Amino acid sequence: MNYKRFHFILIGILGLSIIAFLLLGYELNVILVNKAGTLTSLKAKTNGLEQEQTGLIQDKKDIAKYSNLYKIAQDIVPENKDQAEAVRQIVNLASANNVFLASISFPTSNLGTIVSTGVAPKVTPNAPSPSTNSSSLSQLTPVPNIPGIYELPITIQSSNQTNQAVTYPELIGFLSALENNRLTALINSISITPQQNNPNYFSFNLIVDIYVKPGA
Repeated sequence: MNYKRFHFILIGILGLSIIAFLLLGYELNVILVNKAGTLTSLKAKTNGLEQEQTGLIQDKKDIAKYSNLYKIAQDIVPENKDQAEAVRQIVNLASANNVFLASISFPTSNLGTIVSTGVAPKVTPNAPSPSTNSSSLSQLTPVPNIPGIYELPITIQSSNQTNQAVTYPELIGFLSALENNRLTALINSISITPQQNNPNYFSFNLIVDIYVKPGA
């Protein structure tokens, strides 16, 4: 083997080595690109899982925080609109505050109306008042943004007899008792008629909204 032939062989081997090196580099680059894509995808999934975990932790905290409020709401919002019970509570609160009532009335409905005169109003339903069927909602208005909770207005009129007029402290006591009783009542409007001979005594007409949650 002469020198020139050996030289060409070396050049050929070197060329093949360079080509093999380039091919190997290309393959390694493809592998690295694929691994980088996989790593990016795994990081994105990890971040998503971490966010979900954070959300779950916050949800658990919110559940623990508001569970008592939910229980309180379950207790204070009646699950039916039993008119007799509503009248009974209103009459008891009025009596406790030395307020004489002439009438307590509900919106007109096929379930009947409560109207009475004298000191102790009475319930006079024309039909039963079930709490779960559609007719039981006939007097109720849905409360916006609070699913399942309904509003029922009640009109309360005090006695206009001279010896049964109320004073300002008695009225305030009665209103405070209404707003704090289990009916979850909200004073909607009130009109007062003072006595001509003694403006410190008066009769009143009151509209109260109570909130009910019909039972399932």
